[in-house]
Amino acid sequence: MKQILIIDDDEKLGQLLTQYLERYDMSVTVAHTPSKGFEVLKRSKPDLLILDVMLPEKDGFEICREIRAKSSVYGHLPIMMLTAHGEVTDRIVGLELGADDYLPKPFEPRELVARIANILRRAGDEGRTSSDLPRVEGLDVDTARRTVHLDGELVELTTMEYELLVLFIQSPNKTFSRDELMNRLRGIDAELFSRAVDTLVSRLRHKLKDTSKTPRFIKTVWGRGYTFVGQMQ
Repeated sequence: MKQILIIDDDEKLGQLLTQYLERYDMSVTVAHTPSKGFEVLKRSKPDLLILDVMLPEKDGFEICREIRAKSSVYGHLPIMMLTAHGEVTDRIVGLELGADDYLPKPFEPRELVARIANILRRAGDEGRTSSDLPRVEGLDVDTARRTVHLDGELVELTTMEYELLVLFIQSPNKTFSRDELMNRLRGIDAELFSRAVDTLVSRLRHKLKDTSKTPRFIKTVWGRGYTFVGQMQ
């Protein structure tokens, strides 16, 4: 049974989501304030965090930033953000901070369940073993543990950053268009389009200490997309 933590100050919504998600064999804990949410995170390890943007004490963006900055404490916790504001800019900010998905209110509960299932599928990814991936000089990707080491040092990646890296390694020297990356990752709304993909690639590059001018791993192919150019072993 998957463990879901919801941080949302809307008590009615929390009750409705709990009732609905429990039908799909999920165990749900609801915290109505960030401080209560962090208390839950300290004593348990949920499989997914559903995080509202507008909260008392601190907003969801700040919480997301804090969780990603302390990945040694919270691990690779998948985060889905909820907001009453549907502006593309807000959703891009959430993705830039490391959220795995972003759902504007109001939403259909069935869509929420589908997105949760998609995030958990990506996060679990239990079917692969490390031997399935080609080896790349300087990178050690353990798909069983979902860990990445760069030149011997652990690199903390979000679920989507990890999925993007695996996708690139599986198809070295293939140029992926932004549309193709979105479709393959299946976690970014089409509305966010190229900006969200560019943001995701930029974050991954930064964590891999890569640059667009002298790429070691990810090369920008102007007008077409991105290519993985890491030295294969």
